[in-house]
Amino acid sequence: MIFNFEHNALPGSLELAYLGDCLYDLYVREHLIAKGGRVRAMHREAISLVCAHAQSQALLRIMDALTDAERDVVRRARNTRQSPPKNADPGEYHHATALEALIGWLYVTGQKDRMNAVLRMALPEAEF
Repeated sequence: MIFNFEHNALPGSLELAYLGDCLYDLYVREHLIAKGGRVRAMHREAISLVCAHAQSQALLRIMDALTDAERDVVRRARNTRQSPPKNADPGEYHHATALEALIGWLYVTGQKDRMNAVLRMALPEAEF
């Protein structure tokens, strides 16, 4: 872990989401590469799995398995003031941001095993 945050000095929800977006994308791409195939097809599938709609659905799949602390991270990130792109559904965009923030939070707090477990639940192996 390259971060050394005190518990009260963690990044804000949008910064966690920014990091979580990268981690989520990396997880998806690693699994697509392991599955194999043509790069163009992998790229198209990756885009379909990391869009706001897909991430919103992924959050719904994992909500019942989250701890209270994880739900707090999701709630704070979902309620953070932000301006979704014009082509995105605002509700889905807020849910996607919440999922990304959760992934980022798990990473910066050193909970990589839990992060991987959450990612496995969010993206069932059937998709890979």
